[in-house]
Amino acid sequence: MAAQLVMSQEFRGYTPSSKSEQQALESTFKNTVDFPKFKEHLQKLTEKPHVAGTPANDKVADYIFQVMADAGMEVDRYPYDIYMSTEGGSSVVELVTPIRLPLNQQEYILEEDPFSSDPSLDKGWNAYSGSGDVTAEVVYANYGTKEDFEKVEEMGVDVKGKIVIARYGKNFRGFKAKFAEQYGAAGLIIYTDPGDSGYTKGLVYPDGVYYNESAIQRGSVLTVDYTGDPLTPFEPALPLDGKKKIQRLDPAETDLHTIPVLPLPYGSANEIIGRMKGQVVPNGWQGGLPHTYRLEGGKELKVRVKVDQKRDFVRVSNIVGTLKGTTYPDEWIIIGCHFDAWAFGATDPNSGTAMLISLSETLGKLAKNGMAPKRSIMIAHWDAEEHGVLGSSEWVEQLKEELGAKAVAYMNFDAGVSGKNIGGSSSPTLKEIMTEMAKQVEYPYSDKTLYGHWSGENEQPSIGNLGGGSDHIGFYMHVGVPSLSGGAGGPTLYHTNYDDFHFYEKFVDPEFQMGGTIEQWVGLMALRMANAEIIPYDVERYATDLKGHFENAVEKIQKFDKEFAGFDKVEQSLATLEENGKELSAAIQSALSSEKLSKKEIKEINKQLLALEKSFIDEKGMYFGSWYKSLYASTDPFSGYASWILPGLEYEMSSNSTERLEEWDERYAAAIADLAEKMIKLTQYIS
Repeated sequence: MAAQLVMSQEFRGYTPSSKSEQQALESTFKNTVDFPKFKEHLQKLTEKPHVAGTPANDKVADYIFQVMADAGMEVDRYPYDIYMSTEGGSSVVELVTPIRLPLNQQEYILEEDPFSSDPSLDKGWNAYSGSGDVTAEVVYANYGTKEDFEKVEEMGVDVKGKIVIARYGKNFRGFKAKFAEQYGAAGLIIYTDPGDSGYTKGLVYPDGVYYNESAIQRGSVLTVDYTGDPLTPFEPALPLDGKKKIQRLDPAETDLHTIPVLPLPYGSANEIIGRMKGQVVPNGWQGGLPHTYRLEGGKELKVRVKVDQKRDFVRVSNIVGTLKGTTYPDEWIIIGCHFDAWAFGATDPNSGTAMLISLSETLGKLAKNGMAPKRSIMIAHWDAEEHGVLGSSEWVEQLKEELGAKAVAYMNFDAGVSGKNIGGSSSPTLKEIMTEMAKQVEYPYSDKTLYGHWSGENEQPSIGNLGGGSDHIGFYMHVGVPSLSGGAGGPTLYHTNYDDFHFYEKFVDPEFQMGGTIEQWVGLMALRMANAEIIPYDVERYATDLKGHFENAVEKIQKFDKEFAGFDKVEQSLATLEENGKELSAAIQSALSSEKLSKKEIKEINKQLLALEKSFIDEKGMYFGSWYKSLYASTDPFSGYASWILPGLEYEMSSNSTERLEEWDERYAAAIADLAEKMIKLTQYIS
């Protein structure tokens, strides 16, 4: 079956004579993947907890460096000095009245899990929490979303001077802190409710995969209106002792949180929620603890939250390995995953790390046997992602001009081998290569291909839109490099001390077959892009996807403005784009079939193809943050993780506003017209 699929491929971007050579190379690559290597690397990477900026994380970086160097890659370190914390500092959560009761802030030591007794494990903490010591009454705010805080206010509950308790889920934890602070809260407690991950879902760890009563989700609460080091927006946070001096903001000039924020397990949250006496919560706000959830704790219930979290300049370093292209060395395929973790990081992120360093060994073997890629393949391991996608964003800011001119694609595999369920999200031009290459890999636990397993009962798999929360942000949303994110997902003890090798071996993939499988998929995508004469972008997908996105936007707007007739200028531009995309695709195919393109012509065509996505990069950027320059996609500034497609419009829709819709019609139409113009010029050049 897999062989038939290989034969039926289109091989976009290849001449007829180069197809068979590439087909043979891809077959060799798949057979060269050493499946047991993934387990070996994962064990080594997750021996100790390794938070960004700590000596333990430096050891992980050294290991990654060595493996890639031994594989024959040219390896570089990219150091930065970032304003951050490497530990939670001192913290306390306790009931003060009606009884005094200190609350647990760390996972239990479990006999079944030898990693859980590691003395270097830390209490739960939230990076970029404010420092403070407050004792106050309590208000429950459900998931702490914008809508939840609005509902609390609507129900007559005043958050001012109170400690908010909110459950994890629905939005990025940093927005829970941001909204709590906006509404005047004195402090914030965030916990994982058993209704979301706990005993209401199934067996809890160590017997099952759900949070037990001591499991705590750690994480950053950084929510400035840009991504990266909080003191150097738009500029790389280069080392303070380096030659190039970067002007840094005073921390007081930034929007860092000032209230203390702490994460708790539901065993501790139970002690608070079970004593609350106020009005009953609205429909849908009840969680899984065995109490009636209430909005207020009442005057008798007082809780103390204390955080003393020091921040300073901390050295972090990205590790980037390069296999230099033999023909087009200045065209880069970049693959990445971060390596810092909240504790051991077996699923998040180091399942992705282990897969990528194994991939570097496989590609290295091919290169040593005369099968080096034609374009450069870079494998990047990012530091300090957990603190707010810091390492990759600084690298993008440092190499912004080069990336704009040279980066063909960025592929992200954060926690990329965390289970057995296949998933992916992508910008338009890379969706085809993602699915096509999934057809070439056998899924290890059935007789299907990866594509077949991913599709399930459907004819084709569902590919999502890229949102926030990981290292593609800078590439895609700041510079305009076509990007994708994917891998295998499954059970997770996300950001807890239990995300360790024991958990992985028992519950995630006991047979250790997914590491090599995902490595095959990722490697095939990289090699297919690296060796094509003409970059294999699916240029027709722009018009297809944009039409759907604008139709959705019009539908949403008409719900609050029935008179809205649509985006006239955009519609005209899209009609031209659709036509031009088809013509460009046909021209490329015809030129490749003729096998008459010179090296100089191929280089020029690829240069113009690299410029296509840049049509969506708008120097003015978004109204919610000018660092986000892509008109096509951004993170949702109210949730942090979700994807906003056509973010200019989404921002207006979030407040039911029609004020700027005419402006956005013009800005989007101009970007689409620019893209269409580039396409027709390239078609004319080829013809």
